[in-house]
Amino acid sequence: MTVGRSLALFALAALAEIGGAWLVWQGVREDRGLVWIGAGIAALGAYGFVATFQSENNFGRILAAYGGIFVAGSLAWGMAVDGFRPDRFDLIGAFACLLGVAVIMYAPR
Repeated sequence: MTVGRSLALFALAALAEIGGAWLVWQGVREDRGLVWIGAGIAALGAYGFVATFQSENNFGRILAAYGGIFVAGSLAWGMAVDGFRPDRFDLIGAFACLLGVAVIMYAPR
């Protein structure tokens, strides 16, 4: 599997997980109702399948690397959807997490 395809799968996983959690948040915290919650639950369920398409056979490695994508993606989602403005420490932390993704998933073994 190419690095590009792997990163695309990580991005899809992030979209499903972060988007699903956001929909549940909106349904509960913003009183948008059961339809939003149900859509969030469906998206979170879809997220569970995406990692299975990675070619790496070690579940722990995939989920550990995905954690870095999740951190950076959550900040990006907040910026795009909720108007969140990360400070320099948020950005440094996200960069460190993405560096971790590169080392965990794509370093030569």
